[in-house]
Amino acid sequence: MIPWEKLDTAQIPGTDGELRLMRRGREFSIKLGSNELMNSRLSGSEAALATLAAKKIEAVAKPHVLIGGLGMGFTLRAALAALGADARIVVAELVPAVVAWARGPMAEIFAGSLDDRRLSIRETDVTEVIRSHPKTFDAILLDVDNGPEGLTRKANDALYSAAGLTAAHGALRPRGVLAVWSSGPHPSFTKRLRSAGFEVNEVAVRATGRGGGARHVIWIATKQ
Repeated sequence: MIPWEKLDTAQIPGTDGELRLMRRGREFSIKLGSNELMNSRLSGSEAALATLAAKKIEAVAKPHVLIGGLGMGFTLRAALAALGADARIVVAELVPAVVAWARGPMAEIFAGSLDDRRLSIRETDVTEVIRSHPKTFDAILLDVDNGPEGLTRKANDALYSAAGLTAAHGALRPRGVLAVWSSGPHPSFTKRLRSAGFEVNEVAVRATGRGGGARHVIWIATKQ
C-alpha cells in the first residue's frame, strides 16, 4: 500500500481550520482534521451538479454561470463541457491555496481547464459575489463546505440561510437556476428554498456517478 504524503496546508480564512492536500500515487485528497472533503477518485456528484444545472438553462444563448468553490475542479470541468462557446463562468474560491494547488500539484487533474477563455477565477467568498451582482447569473452552482450543514467554516451557514437564499434568488436572471450540492438530505433546507421563491427538485446522486459510493443530494431550484 502506497502511503499518503502531505503536500501542503492552507488556513481557511476566518477560522482556525487548516486544509491538508494529500497525495497517494496519482490519487489526491483534501482533508480537514479527520474529515475528507474531497477525493480525486470521487467526482460523480460534483460533475452532476453542473450537468443537471446546464440542462435547465440549455435554451439560454449566452449563459452566465457562477460556481461557488473550485475544489478539485469536477464541477468546473463538467460545466465547461456542457456549456457552449459563448458561456461565461465565474468561479469564486475562498482559499487562495486551492487555486495554487490546481495550477501546481493537481494540474494534471485540471487538464488545462483553468486556461479556458470562458473562465474567470475570483479568490473571494462566493457570498460577496452573489450580493454584489443582482440579476446577473443564469445559474449559480454551490459546492461550498459540506452543503447546508457547514463543516469547514461557520460563516458558510449564512449562504444557506433564508437571507442567503433570498440573495441568490436576487442574483439570478428570470428562470435562473440555483444548484446546491450536499453530502446528504436536509428537509428543512428544501423548505427554505421554496420559501425563498424557488421551484425545487431534489436529486440523489452517487458519489462515483455510477452504481456505487455514498448517496449525495443535489437541489435544482428554479427562480419563480
